[in-house]
Amino acid sequence: MTAALDALLDILHLEALEVNLYRGFSPPEERLRVFGGQVAAQALIAAGRTVGDGTGAERPVHSLHAYFLRPGDPKDPIVYQVDRIRDGRSFTTRRVAAIQHGEAIFHLSASFHVPEVGVSHQVQAPVVPDPETLPTWSEAMAPYAQALGEWYHRPRPIDVRHVGEPIRTSPDSALRPPVHQMWMRTDGKVPDDPLLHACLVAFASDLTLLDTAMAPHGLIWNKGMQASLDHAMWFHRPFRADEWLLYEQRSPTAADARGLATGTIFTRSGALAVSVVQEGLLRPASRTKV
Repeated sequence: MTAALDALLDILHLEALEVNLYRGFSPPEERLRVFGGQVAAQALIAAGRTVGDGTGAERPVHSLHAYFLRPGDPKDPIVYQVDRIRDGRSFTTRRVAAIQHGEAIFHLSASFHVPEVGVSHQVQAPVVPDPETLPTWSEAMAPYAQALGEWYHRPRPIDVRHVGEPIRTSPDSALRPPVHQMWMRTDGKVPDDPLLHACLVAFASDLTLLDTAMAPHGLIWNKGMQASLDHAMWFHRPFRADEWLLYEQRSPTAADARGLATGTIFTRSGALAVSVVQEGLLRPASRTKV
């Protein structure tokens, strides 16, 4: 396990303050706001720890729906308040409010389902090169190291291998279609805790999804801003976050300064494990202060 992954697992280990009340922290990074994938993963951990034995083995999470309400302050802790909406025979529902400075910054609803045998079908996974044949993130982004500055040298807990050109690297002169594929896995082994694996994928699902909506407009790092507005995930089949997962991302539309992006996450064997949908605020550089 790398130090970066160990630090990520550490922030996903929430402090239990009281029944249904948890506290989480952000990593010591120079960020203007809390990374959306972090608060989503921490909220899901808080919800899942109140279900069954708290590991997700008895009732795995099957869906989550979340809204990003306010930017989180990475310098201060976040309190997660869990509301036990329902405990049924087959389904369990939880609602989580992430609170900071006395205000809700994030809201999540999650549902957990007892595993059942039933109907099953799926679309086929796309055919792409194996992850071992693709450059690492550092290798792929080396031409942009100067533009990225300190961000380029920062250790990363998620090993990402882009299929083709990394997203958001093409300026106006080389606009790209709103489609992107990449392999991802944690940069090291993770304990056998199904809930933790789901939270790690929730964290990773927010890394590049909205970037897909920026690609057709040439909005590279210094040409615009983006902020997640809502995020939804459906967990279909078992997976491990420390094994290679293929993340295909598409943006069907953008309008009124909002972009919609969808994602499908496949295991290396081709099983469709997770579906993702996100809408985000997209603004060019001239409007980032509006």
